[in-house]
Amino acid sequence: MQSSELSRSRKALAALVGFLARERASCPASDVEAPSGQVQLIRDDGASRKADVTLFKLALQRGLILAERKPGNVLSCTVTPQGRSALKRWLADPDSAFQDQHRTLATRSDPDHGLVQVNQAESPLTALARIKGRSGALFLEPGHVEAGERLRIDFTRGQMQPSLGQRWEPVGSARQSGSAGGEADLTEAAMSARLRVDRALQEVGPELSGVLLDVCCFLKGLAEVERERQWPARSAKLMLRTALAALARHYAMPKRSSRQPAPPPHAP
Repeated sequence: MQSSELSRSRKALAALVGFLARERASCPASDVEAPSGQVQLIRDDGASRKADVTLFKLALQRGLILAERKPGNVLSCTVTPQGRSALKRWLADPDSAFQDQHRTLATRSDPDHGLVQVNQAESPLTALARIKGRSGALFLEPGHVEAGERLRIDFTRGQMQPSLGQRWEPVGSARQSGSAGGEADLTEAAMSARLRVDRALQEVGPELSGVLLDVCCFLKGLAEVERERQWPARSAKLMLRTALAALARHYAMPKRSSRQPAPPPHAP
């Protein structure tokens, strides 16, 4: 196999495994049993993807994914530990086909950080933002998605969880040569970010803050949240929307000045 063909094969394999790493998916068994064609994969969070059947079988043979037959001649597809290890290797490689396939960097203005570059393909909110209700309206308003991404920026900048593959850096920022890597500035920025996360979660309240952390910060799928929290099916979606609405209201509130004039004394 030529190097160009090998690169294309690896890139396609990375895309398939990366798609299934987000959430479990199902597909018709007949698609996989066919000698050629495509496999239609539908994830539990509603996202869908088509994969070449030969590529899908290759991923199975290499032990990167697992397909279990379920009632109705349907296969339940998940990523194996070997597949997750492969993803980590691809992520660690700056020239990785996985990163090339799954990075969607965009520049966004943030009131606390200025211009930042974000990987839009990384957050579960990206897929949820495309879902429409029965009326045709978007399930999540743009302000809700923006609020969730803003929380993730602060969560990551506050170093509240080691993260692989994320990039939250001010656009145009660079460390000066000969410096200590900007450690003092980073510590101050991290502390400020943690305080903003704490204020946001306190404002939202303990009933809703957990689902925000799970989805926006820990990047868990809705089905995973429901399994871990033992919630009814499809309840996480409604809880998340309510939580994001509360978060968006918090961010929309004007910041309180630390130097407010003292109230006039009461008349005797």
